[in-house]
This record gives sequence, structure tokens and C-alpha cells, in this order.
Amino acid sequence: MSVLHCRLCTAPLSRPFIDLGLSPLSNALVDEGALEKPDPMYPLCAYVCERCWFVQVPEQESPEKIFTDYPYFSSYSTTWLDHVRRYAREMRERLHLDRRSLVIEVASNDGHLLSEFERDGIRVLGIEPAANVARVAIERGVPTVVEFLNAASARRLQDEGTAADLLVANNVLAHVPDLDGFVEGLAILLAPRGVLTLEFPHVQRMLERVEFDTIYHEHFSYFSLATARRALERHGLTVFDVEELPTHGGSLRVYASKETVRAMPAVNALLAREIEAGLERLETYETFARRSALAKELLLAFFQSARAEGAAVAAYGAPAKATTLLNYCGIGTSILPYTVDRSPHKQGKFIPGVRTPILAPDKIFETKPEYVLILPWNIADEVQSQMAGISGWGGRFAVPIPALQVLA
Repeated sequence: MSVLHCRLCTAPLSRPFIDLGLSPLSNALVDEGALEKPDPMYPLCAYVCERCWFVQVPEQESPEKIFTDYPYFSSYSTTWLDHVRRYAREMRERLHLDRRSLVIEVASNDGHLLSEFERDGIRVLGIEPAANVARVAIERGVPTVVEFLNAASARRLQDEGTAADLLVANNVLAHVPDLDGFVEGLAILLAPRGVLTLEFPHVQRMLERVEFDTIYHEHFSYFSLATARRALERHGLTVFDVEELPTHGGSLRVYASKETVRAMPAVNALLAREIEAGLERLETYETFARRSALAKELLLAFFQSARAEGAAVAAYGAPAKATTLLNYCGIGTSILPYTVDRSPHKQGKFIPGVRTPILAPDKIFETKPEYVLILPWNIADEVQSQMAGISGWGGRFAVPIPALQVLA
């Protein structure tokens, strides 16, 4: 068996701190015509490097296999759209962006964020590897290059005179197994006085809130501020500010530049809190594994109790995290008959592994289940607002993370 090495510091990785069993690619939704074929399953284990404390999962499939045709479209979440509008407004004001500025977004998805800048006459460019998603952005009028960012692709753009005054990389840093090549690409694309902002789920929040379902094969890495700063500094990028965000169960927005600037107080304050939270102690990760197993037990007990009551349970949402949750907990269609999702790109497909059918939200109102399990628990407020009508027959919402809770 080959030895695994940390993708940040290259130290050997000795053993996983959590084993979530065999799991398919989380976004490899199954078409009805492919139900006869088995889903490829891969070991899903998370490791923490005891030298640099970087959390990661081994690469089981290439990014080309995972992201070339992708079912996630960011514009189907009202919560996320509100988030990107605020971000665009804040960046315009903070960085004094105008018509001479260029905003580049890496992993630009369907172009919604860039369209917020374009609306004000600011030049934009998207870089998106998933051709099916990029096509939507291009149809929206957002210039988009269909490719993966790495050092070579960044140099090609640089040779064409492309340099970002604002370089945006939201929820993509975790998705790249070649961390060095990706960050080098960011450094090449950034203008000498430009600003890079990265958003990513904060591993501290994942551990504290027992968000084990956010571990999946498409997430190769799980960052703290300390590990993200190390990855950036290796390529001449200086972290000068950080913000804590509520998105995706608790995220960070990190600001970096090529210039040597004094870090804001928030940077050192958060680095200290990460140490206090135990991110450099192995027992913190072992505790997370035990709490994850307990969360699984509580979720299964909920389904057993509902069955004993004769109460039906359906689910809302088909996020990537649902694949981990349902497969790890062994929740198939005999326990959870279906889920619903707003995105037409997911409707009519099936969650891999467990083969849970994904239907339109109207199905909830046709079948009137006693409970609706919110799988995208990070937007539970949005879901409760959209589906408030379930109270008409006494329906109640439940969330599985950090431990099963039935909402009043």
C-alpha cells in the first residue's frame, strides 16, 4: 500500500481520524436510465497531518472526472444570491472598483456573482471548468473561459494581458488536489496591487458543529486560517485580513495580496482562537469522530421513532453533503422515499449510492409527510420560509446536524 503524504507539507499521513465508509462521488447524480449500473464507491476517510495540522482526504478521482459536467448551480439558493450581492457591494466600496478595474472569478459557476459587478460597468472574466455550467454564464453575457486554473492556464491569460484587480475564489480552494499549482495560478493572475479574496468552510466550525457530511470526495482539503495562510505564503501572497461568515455552516473570507502589508488585528486574533479550539491537538479530531458516530445514531433513532408512530418522513434538498450523510448512515429509499430540490438540473435524478429520487418541491404538498428533513441544513431558514405551508397539515421540519433536532 502506498504511503499518503500531506498535500501542504508532504509529511506522511499515518491514519485517518474519521472513516465514513464507502461513498460515491457526491455530485454524481444518477440519471434514470443509469439505475441498472452500480455507482463507483470509494473509501471516504479524512486525515489530519500531525506536522502542519492540515485536514484532507486522498484523491480518489481526478478533478476532470468530477467537475467537467457538474449539477451544482449557485443561483438556486436565495441565501447565496443575497450573500454575493452583499459581497459585490462591499468590494466595490472597499477597493474603489470602477470601469477600469477587472474582476476575475475562479470557479465562477453560472456567473451570478460576476454579473453583480458587470451591472455597474466593471469588467469581468469567469474561469469555470464545468462546460455545462459555464454555458449558462456565457448565455447571461458573462465572459467565461472554460478550463481549470493552474500555473499554465494562468500564464496563458497573463500573456494576453489579463491581471485581476480583484481575484475571487469562493468555495473552490477545497476542490483542488494540486494545491500548489492552483495557488500559483492565483498568484500569477493577480495584479501587483490587486486583492485576492478566498471563501471556504472553516474547519474549526466543521469540528465544533459536527459537520461530518461536509466531508466528501469533491472536497480534497479542509482549511483553517493557519493552513490557508501557509498555502498562500508559499507563493508570495500575504494574508492581511479575515472575516468570519455564516455561509456553508461557518466560513472564512481571507484577503491576500502580493504587497507586504501589516495584517489586521482580526488575523492574529483568529489564529490564536484556532489554537485555543484545539486545531493542533489530535484529540480534537478524535472527539469529532465520536460525535459524528453519535449524530448518526440519533438520526437513525429519529427514523425508527417516526416509523413506530406511523409518521412519514421526506427530505428537502439534494446538496453534495446529502450523499455523505445518507450513505454513511445507510438511509436508503425504504427509510427515506424521496427528497425534493428547487433546481431543475437535479430533478428527475437520484442521489448516488442510496438512489434517493430527487423530485420537484410540489411533491411535499402532494404527499403531506409529517416530517421534512432539511438536508442543506446550512440554509434551514430559507427552506423553512419556502416550505412554510407544511404547517397546514401539522408537518414539522428536522435538521440532522450537529445532532438530530425537530424544529418547533
